[in-house]
Amino acid sequence: MHETHQICTFHLGDLFFGVEVEKVQEVLRYQQMTPVPIVSKVVRGLINLRGQIVTAIDLRRRFLLPDADEGQLPMNVVVRTGDGPVSLLVDEIGDVMEVDDDCIESPPATLRDVTRELVSSVYKLEGKLLLILDIDRAINTVGGESRHHATVN
Repeated sequence: MHETHQICTFHLGDLFFGVEVEKVQEVLRYQQMTPVPIVSKVVRGLINLRGQIVTAIDLRRRFLLPDADEGQLPMNVVVRTGDGPVSLLVDEIGDVMEVDDDCIESPPATLRDVTRELVSSVYKLEGKLLLILDIDRAINTVGGESRHHATVN
């Protein structure tokens, strides 16, 4: 019997990512952030989510991609972690997709550097790869300042 998983998808530059729906608390438009001094540049700030303070991780910076164009506001994918909710700042929210376990693969050798470190698996879709984000690694900002750049060859 085939198992399927629902994946919440989003875009980050030219890359197409997903996280398992059960790990997503909510998806929000841009939220005003309070900057936090003396932290990794990957931490964009804190957002107030109905009275709960949530750390906002800039996935562009985490993947060492250039910052978004001026005026392009990020979207928030709020995920559940062992330490409470964390907001992942992304360029654009996609759809919820249902993917078959039979299509899951290990990250290919063409993924390099930080991208390979932060992706747990991939699904081959028509014309593109859906990169499944390893949330725990992505929110770990220690080492997020490496000099490698996110690429797919």
